[in-house]
Amino acid sequence: MMWKRISTIRTTQLEFEKYEFMKAVLQRVSEASVRVEGEVIGQIGAGLLVLLCAEKGDTDAVADKMLAKMLKLRIFGDDAGKMNRSVQDVAGGLLVVSQFTLAADVAGGNRPSFTQAAAPDEGRRLYEHFVAQARKAHPVVQTGRFAADMKVALVNDGPITIPVSYTHLRAHETL
Repeated sequence: MMWKRISTIRTTQLEFEKYEFMKAVLQRVSEASVRVEGEVIGQIGAGLLVLLCAEKGDTDAVADKMLAKMLKLRIFGDDAGKMNRSVQDVAGGLLVVSQFTLAADVAGGNRPSFTQAAAPDEGRRLYEHFVAQARKAHPVVQTGRFAADMKVALVNDGPITIPVSYTHLRAHETL
């Protein structure tokens, strides 16, 4: 597995390396849609627009963990206006759109590098896995089209926009 190391923490006898993988941006929306070649191929009312990026080293287990978190994340208002409800609680829709550009590295030069993005075949497989699992767990799931030139329209509700990524710590003994 190739993971993007984002930091190293050293203690007396152990060294921890922190790796980042799989990214998403969640936007709470009043409505959202995606078009390909002028045709609406996915559309929801109130719910979450999910921009999803698979990176090198991502697995089905990581995708499943991310989906579970998204479905339970309390970012919808309750009767008192507090963010206490999940997309499941409010019976909102999910519009899942593949977005490999979330893997962009802009540290060097003026042109983003996408070397951490999963290879296209693996990215498609993970995206399709995520969508299949979402459809099993949630009643309203719409999608974009992987690798297509898409036009995404949305009305951001709040606005509430939340970046989500998972990290993993690996420990190594130091002598």
